[in-house]
Amino acid sequence: MNVVTELRGSRELLANLTRREVKGKYKRTLLGQLWSLVNPLAQMVIFTVVFAFIIRMEPEPGDPSGLDVFAVWLMCGLLPWSFFANVVNGGMSSLVANENLIKKVWFPRITLPLSSTFSLVFTWGIEMAVLLVALLVVGGQPLLFVPATLLAMAVLALFALGVALTLSIANVYFRDTQHFVGIIMQAWFYATPIVYPVSLVTEASGRLGPVVGSVTVADIYRLNPMERFAEVFRNLLYDNRWPDLDSIAMCLGWTAVALAVGLWVFGRHEARLAEAL
Repeated sequence: MNVVTELRGSRELLANLTRREVKGKYKRTLLGQLWSLVNPLAQMVIFTVVFAFIIRMEPEPGDPSGLDVFAVWLMCGLLPWSFFANVVNGGMSSLVANENLIKKVWFPRITLPLSSTFSLVFTWGIEMAVLLVALLVVGGQPLLFVPATLLAMAVLALFALGVALTLSIANVYFRDTQHFVGIIMQAWFYATPIVYPVSLVTEASGRLGPVVGSVTVADIYRLNPMERFAEVFRNLLYDNRWPDLDSIAMCLGWTAVALAVGLWVFGRHEARLAEAL
């Protein structure tokens, strides 16, 4: 409740910080805000060449949409992942990057990771709008699922913010955190079905059999929250159907845990950040 009260009294500061993040990210660049589209498009081209044409990865067509376009299938998982990774990295470094500001004046410190998240939501919204147009061009019917997609985006933003809040405090006390997180995020990316279909893991798990009791590798793999988020976004946008209830429940559960832990950790250390930095 204290966080909500603080943020309510700092609406103008939060808006100014978010505006600064949006304008400053691509300041003095030739393409400006267009870089937010160029980067994911470049990733799409690289991953499509490597995984669709060289490795010959063939995800199943959308069910029931019938879509069978690897580049679009890839983007339905890649854009949510890129947003998550950017929020975690941006929020984690937001306190250290604003060290001088924190030491000079008092203000709700949570506005720093929050403004970083809001600025990335703005960029992600543009990217998802372009993806929506691409889906319509290739014959998809995603418009019915736009409201649910917006809700999924809000839930993912809260999950990413929760993780970022915890890591931002860890990064203040242990500056090696950002380097460890960089390695973890690379491993997490390949542990999430972004560039390959989850059926590959299921098939491999079936051949291997149970590893502990009746627990299989696929059971452990599906504990990954980003695996569930990727499935939800692909179900809505690529398959054009409602996600399974257990995937929705897992996304909401992980988000509640991440946000509760993040707010608790941040609240315990917020008052001493100026001395710790």
